Amino acid sequence: MTISEKSAYLKGLMDGLKLDTESNEGKMIAAIVDLLGDMSKRMVDIEDTTIAISDELDEIEEDLDAIEDFIMDEDDEDDWDEYEDDEDYYDPDDEEDEEEPEEGFDFGDEDSTIYEVECACGNVIDFDEEVLESGSIVCPNCGETLEFTFDDDEVDDQ
Repeated sequence: MTISEKSAYLKGLMDGLKLDTESNEGKMIAAIVDLLGDMSKRMVDIEDTTIAISDELDEIEEDLDAIEDFIMDEDDEDDWDEYEDDEDYYDPDDEEDEEEPEEGFDFGDEDSTIYEVECACGNVIDFDEEVLESGSIVCPNCGETLEFTFDDDEVDDQ
């Protein structure tokens, strides 16, 4: 028997006993039965909400699993395992002299435009408007200085 059914049974029992709801004891029992009825309705609502939330969480978990599978693509991971056993495999994490990133690095304004240019050596370099306005950038791969020239009209268009 559910809580709602038990509450309804007590209400029916109270009505069947024809308790005098005008006496102090009758008023008390009627109030308790009403309270139990309200509490059982509330519990049913909470159970329904919990079930709905659980169902939504299951769907979210399935979606996250699908996203993880898409991003990680387990077949590619198996391919990398083969390379790690190779002596010529380069792992950038193995570098002992690797510089630590500067703490408090400012990633800049999220609304700023990022430009990219390809150096003659084939290295693609990303830079922002501040570097563009400076007029040049040095390729970190080969050291060549790349210079930018533009008209004021071109900058306004971008």
